[in-house]
Amino acid sequence: MWQALCCGNGCGNIYHHPLRALRLSHYPRRRIAHLRPSRLEPFSSGKKHFFCAHGADTSTVVKENPSASASPLLEIHGSDKRDAPRPSSDIEEIRRLRWKKAEDMRANGLQPYAYTWNRTHTASQLQDLYRELENGEERIEDKDNVSVAGRVMARRAFGKLTFLTLKDETSSIQLYCEKNILSSDKYSQLKGFLDVGDFIGAFGTIKRTDKGELSVKIKGFSILTKSLLPLPDKWHGLSDIEKRYRQRYLDMIMSVEVANVFRTRSQILSHLRMVVEKKGFIEVETPVLQGAAGGADARPFITHHNALHRDLYLRIATELHLKRMVVGGFEKVYEIGRIFRNEGISTRHNPEFTSIEIYEAYADYTDMMNLAEELITSCAIACKNSEEIRYQGTDLSLKRPWRRATMLELVRECTGLDFTAMNLESAKEAAISLLSGDDNQQKLSNKLYSCSSIGQVLNEVFEAHVEKTLIQPTFVTDYPVEVSPLAKPHRSLDGYTERFELFIYGREIANAFSELTDPVDQRTRLELQVKAHAEGAAASAGKVNTEIEDEDVYPVELDEDFLTALEYGMPPTAGMGIGIDRLVMLLTDSASIRDVIAFPVLKTP
Repeated sequence: MWQALCCGNGCGNIYHHPLRALRLSHYPRRRIAHLRPSRLEPFSSGKKHFFCAHGADTSTVVKENPSASASPLLEIHGSDKRDAPRPSSDIEEIRRLRWKKAEDMRANGLQPYAYTWNRTHTASQLQDLYRELENGEERIEDKDNVSVAGRVMARRAFGKLTFLTLKDETSSIQLYCEKNILSSDKYSQLKGFLDVGDFIGAFGTIKRTDKGELSVKIKGFSILTKSLLPLPDKWHGLSDIEKRYRQRYLDMIMSVEVANVFRTRSQILSHLRMVVEKKGFIEVETPVLQGAAGGADARPFITHHNALHRDLYLRIATELHLKRMVVGGFEKVYEIGRIFRNEGISTRHNPEFTSIEIYEAYADYTDMMNLAEELITSCAIACKNSEEIRYQGTDLSLKRPWRRATMLELVRECTGLDFTAMNLESAKEAAISLLSGDDNQQKLSNKLYSCSSIGQVLNEVFEAHVEKTLIQPTFVTDYPVEVSPLAKPHRSLDGYTERFELFIYGREIANAFSELTDPVDQRTRLELQVKAHAEGAAASAGKVNTEIEDEDVYPVELDEDFLTALEYGMPPTAGMGIGIDRLVMLLTDSASIRDVIAFPVLKTP
């Protein structure tokens, strides 16, 4: 018994073998209706023998049936499993054959990798322009001569007719290729050189087929880019999640929905810029490489600058440099930029993510609440034309105003605990009593035991028990001072700050403060933060306190230049950061942050 393999993904080259009967099985019947034994032909590669079966997937293995006589019966041997991987040897053979076609094109004076193409219309423009065309109607006037370009996604041949599905960024359109219209050279190129996955440019007139498919009836074409590797199976696309993220370009090719997520992301970024700039904010750029990692409590990535002989940090926030801009006289500034944090990966966290941070002089955190409502609601209207959205099966209303409640109120409402009436020890005991049956009970207990203030205990209880319950948009206000080192003290609640976080569907979307402008208070708080991290590092290294979580242990440096800037004076200021990735998740109904980042960080394959 010898094996045969299709030479390309829907390549359209038809071969026949008149002396042998073949048995092909386990292949969708709808895809072999037009196959006949007389339309299969073996071709050789070394000691291996291959078949090209028009319309068959490249992973299909064709085997001789030694017991059969010359019979018209065909069965397809393959796999119904989704995204069944092709053996690497098969891929290499397909690649070799396609490269041979590229070389043959060169030998015939054709360029397999063109420089340009004069396109007159996109696919969607043609669909709109000729939407009134009746079935069977054709336009042959000069003004109806069009030129299109894109990737060939499918190919079907019926005698002297070949149909190609051409996909560009906007949509898809059918190319109607008739042997009697194309020159003999062009038709030979169509048969001999063109594979599914290639980019082509084509020109011709417009017609709608009898079955209602708008088509370009081509008079000529050129292969613009010869693809060497076959596309994934068109029926199943990419079902391997890891492969989707690792080879996002394939994911985008095969799935319109995936590509549309990134178009929506671009739309959201453009809309945010438009809204804040109409309000007088200007966009600025701040350093990605910084001498001290500040503006958030997060583990930084560290690199080394050889020429300067010093370590530098990838920024963990844009906050401190944007505040320097305010000190310098810029009263309304914002930055959309990448943030880097050397921490865990989850459906909500990626080490590299995007935020917009906004700072406004002479404003406070209530102004930022109003701005957050406006920005997010207007993004929803721009992207979905509604303030009512559905996320992961849950209906969410973005109609303003959104709920505003203090952290104390929400913890009391959710757990029944009133931390205003407790001392530190009773607060810890009450918090630990809530952990029974929690999957992370030991880890949370360790964190609670290490808390040095009631404010820290309150924050831990909030994160463990309350956050996940905040489904509809909710501003959580008035955070403890111990967990808010950059926020101004609350004007009426001792021990708390004028800070809020916005939660939607149990996830933090935004974080904002009335910014701390007192340079002495700011120095004291940052020095305490540095001291706490140093003690944590010492305890972890010496194993003195096993309750310290190693993931929270990393060096923190004081940003002296930022403190110097504050000493020159910063006006009353409010600032806010919004996580772009989580906002895109919300407005595209994406379950994971990796679904909205084109090329997320992944483990080594």
